[in-house]
Amino acid sequence: MPPTRPQLYATIIASVDGDLHSKGLSRIDQNGDLILIPAGGIGFATVFSGGRPLSPTFSGPSPAINATVWTGAEGQGELMPAVPEGTLVLEFVDRANNVVVWAGTVTEKLDIEQKTKSLELASKAVAKLLKQFPPKTSGK
Repeated sequence: MPPTRPQLYATIIASVDGDLHSKGLSRIDQNGDLILIPAGGIGFATVFSGGRPLSPTFSGPSPAINATVWTGAEGQGELMPAVPEGTLVLEFVDRANNVVVWAGTVTEKLDIEQKTKSLELASKAVAKLLKQFPPKTSGK
């Protein structure tokens, strides 16, 4: 299912790509270590994952964490849970072990009438969210 706000979607994807690249990660089309599953919404409603995944479409059984939210057809356009206005959810799945290794959510109030400002706020929200990724490990 294509995104309903393609410019906003493209801005978010570019921000995610840029932030992850700055952390030494690269997007590849197949057989990556992680699969990144984005979901988001402008209004409070059930949403579909982003129009195209940030990595290859997940095609196995549901990841072990949050397994109850995986409904609908597998792959692109997968039905996701309801999210509040201006929310972005990112889940990183360890492809080899089929488990969610990190998930994060950020919410930002966007005004679709003020597109430029909303795009800037969306980019800042992505940066805020991804400051927490990768998770810090204790030195023990």
